[in-house]
Amino acid sequence: MKDRKSTGSRSPALSDAADSKKPQLSPEIQGKIGQQLRKIYDDMVNQGVPDRFADLLNRLDKQKDGESR
Repeated sequence: MKDRKSTGSRSPALSDAADSKKPQLSPEIQGKIGQQLRKIYDDMVNQGVPDRFADLLNRLDKQKDGESR
């Protein structure tokens, strides 16, 4: 089988033209999106690990310790 590098379906000239037509987000909008993403991430981090996952991890650690002895 021949090794081919993907060059895309568009020529560079067409690609550049298409990129210039893409809408740009203002710094204000980018900042707002960043704030919202940080809030969502912080909320998730603060939730912690559910008890059932912590129990499962503890059981797996005990099994691992038992096998290594």
